[in-house]
This record gives sequence, structure tokens and C-alpha cells, in this order.
Amino acid sequence: MSLAYERVLGHLERLKLKRVSELLDPISEQATKDSLSYLDFLDRLLEAEASSRAERRLLAKTRLAHFPFHKTLADFDFSFQPSIDRKQIQELATLRFLAHGENVIFLGPPGVGKTHLAVALGMEAVAQGHNVYFITIPELLDELTRDVQENRLSERLTKLRVPTLLVLDEMGYLPLEQVATSFLFQLVSKRYTKGSIIVTSNKSYAEWGSVFGDEVAAAAVIDRLLHYSTTVNIRGDSYRLKDKKRAGVFTMPAAKPTA
Repeated sequence: MSLAYERVLGHLERLKLKRVSELLDPISEQATKDSLSYLDFLDRLLEAEASSRAERRLLAKTRLAHFPFHKTLADFDFSFQPSIDRKQIQELATLRFLAHGENVIFLGPPGVGKTHLAVALGMEAVAQGHNVYFITIPELLDELTRDVQENRLSERLTKLRVPTLLVLDEMGYLPLEQVATSFLFQLVSKRYTKGSIIVTSNKSYAEWGSVFGDEVAAAAVIDRLLHYSTTVNIRGDSYRLKDKKRAGVFTMPAAKPTA
């Protein structure tokens, strides 16, 4: 090992160019074979480092998003849910709604793909460099209970204000107590036109009053969510039971329309 080579490795370590260090030998050998210019050789090294850093950022943002699973729109079976306007979903996937803090609400019975679509949009947002945070309402209720005990509600509110996109999954499965109702009103108000929210719910808007336990609070939250938003109503059978349905061994009861 030459002194110059040792110095180069030392510089790469100090500059934290880990990927360049790993690929220095193979790219150097290939550069010799291809008779690359110094500039082309450097370009290959830096491109490898840039790609590696972009991949690490993507992995970190994906991990911090707390997605329950990793699925994209390519994984979604639109043929099984004909009530969904595929062009509308593709438009949402452009993420133009994020630019103005607009919201997306997926309504429909359990199992029709609401969470899948929410995660897919969230993953697309992460891929485009946005900060995303996913949390179910039941999980949030548990966290709020601890926050009340530790006097940390304001910290929770600040944390959930930060992401470019906040995904609130499973609205309506559990009734909300006064603390949660007040917190969600504040959260939606703080993010109004500043940060987008995706909500999934098995309840129609008309039923949110019973979920919040307060018709006035529910109306206030809905008013702010819907002012700049897209609502996607999904009327169909459970996506999770599609194989059984197609085999003719299971029939879902008719879904109640949501609006």
C-alpha cells in the first residue's frame, strides 16, 4: 500500500465519504481498463457516494415515518375496487396537494384498502424527500393518555405539527374522550393550510359527531379538514378477502354508503 493511497483513505474517512472508500479500488481498476480521464473517474466516485447518501436518507425517512407496512400504488389491485377513480389516485400521487397543505380523506368500510392507499401516498412523499409520520388513532389515544400523565401534551402537538404529511389512520374505530377531541381540534387547526393530513375512517362524516362525542367539535374539525381537501369514498368488499370472494367461498354484506 503506497503512502498516497493511505493518505487518500485517511481523507475519505475524515470527510465521511464511506461509499467512495468502499468503491475506490474497483472503480480505480475499471477506470484503468476503460482509460477514463481523471474527471470521469472522479465523476463515478462522487455519483456512487451521492446515490448511497440518497438511499440512506430514504431509509431513514421511511423508518421515521413509522409505516405499518411498505406498499405502493403498484401493489394496489384497482380492479377489485371499481368504486375508486384510478385517475384521481394517480393525481394524488403527484403530491401536488402537499404544496398548499391540502388534505386527503379516505372513507369506507374495513378492509377496502384505505390504509394501503394512505401508506402508498406516504411512501411516495418520502421518496420525494418529504417528512411523513403515520399513526393510528388508537395508538395516538394511548400516547395522549401517557402525555396527560407526564404533562407533555404540548410536546406531542409540536411533534405532530412538524411533518409535511401526517397520516391519521383508523378514525372512528374507538370513541374519543374530551382530551383527545380537544387535541385533534388543535392539531387540525395548527396544520390548517400549513401541513397536509391524510385521514382514513370507517365512518361517514355524519357519524363523526358520535366518534368525537361532541357534535360541535366534530363539525369544527370536519370544517377545517374539508376546506382544502379531497375525499375518496370507497364502496366495496374487503380487499383482504378478495381471494376467497373470487373463489366464490365468501360474500361480504352490502356496505353502508359513506359521505
